[in-house]
Amino acid sequence: MKELSEAEWNVMESLWESSPKVGSQVAADMAERVGWSRSTTLTMLKRMTEKGLISCEDNGRMKTYLPMLERETAVKKETESFLNRVYRGSLSMLVCGFVDRQSLSPEEIAEIRRMLDRAEEEQS
Repeated sequence: MKELSEAEWNVMESLWESSPKVGSQVAADMAERVGWSRSTTLTMLKRMTEKGLISCEDNGRMKTYLPMLERETAVKKETESFLNRVYRGSLSMLVCGFVDRQSLSPEEIAEIRRMLDRAEEEQS
């Protein structure tokens, strides 16, 4: 899977939230979210169908769209790409970068500790 463009993410988010959707529903959603015209949305739907990111069922009067990619898969791919591109694959650099620049709440710190404890247990 290739990385999704920002425009593709917008369409996918709409379809991940609820699907199937007819083209007019996606167009209305994109107009509200990002100010796209109907024709821009329909062009994106066509391109994304051709790429295999979404499926299109044409029943004559309306086209219905479904995501062919699960959100979790796309998020995982995007995270890996970001980590490799920005932090040279170093998860610890990423975490340090966030911790150094962000004010973490006690709940967030506890959640990070739980995640690290779980990762450590899985390696043992």
